[in-house]
Amino acid sequence: MPQPKSRRHGAELESAILDAAWAELVEVGYAKLTMEGVAVRAGTSKPVIYRRWPGRPELVLAAWRRRLPDGEDPPDTGGLRSDLLALMHRLLHRFQDTPRDVVVGLMSETCRDPQAFALLLRQIAAARQRPSVEAIVRKAVARGEIPPVEIPPRVARVPLDLIRAEAIFHHREIDEKTITEIVDDVFLPLLRGLAHQELHEEE
Repeated sequence: MPQPKSRRHGAELESAILDAAWAELVEVGYAKLTMEGVAVRAGTSKPVIYRRWPGRPELVLAAWRRRLPDGEDPPDTGGLRSDLLALMHRLLHRFQDTPRDVVVGLMSETCRDPQAFALLLRQIAAARQRPSVEAIVRKAVARGEIPPVEIPPRVARVPLDLIRAEAIFHHREIDEKTITEIVDDVFLPLLRGLAHQELHEEE
């Protein structure tokens, strides 16, 4: 239900607008979301929203970014494979909490606006998983599961990139089998291959 208008300012007003934008996304989907609908739900006006976000893509990106988890500790189950599986489940839940059409709609619309598209790509790339991957691998090295290995940024992005590809581009449901295959058939062999390569270069 739309909230009555009040003299909210600054962070309080922005929070109300972003909450309203996310609620509209969940209720009507990206294609039907309008700035007017968000304004009504937030109990404010369209000019107030436009002073903060120049268009629908920027507003939706801000609402989406606000809901992404931040500062989570990496999984620590005592084993490399189980840690990676736990991380994959965390990434999967992140996608499941986002309406399916949001990323697809954003990519379609922002392709016509280079600045908005660049913002979308930066936000997707900014998912805080590289420190988690590096921490998981460091613990595995300390336990003697794998030799010391340097994790390039592109390698650290592989798990999330594969989930995105399955969910967004191939429209497939991500199940336990998919997660296990990504870990067992792709990421673990990739890590071990990098570790073996570094050992060979040191000889």
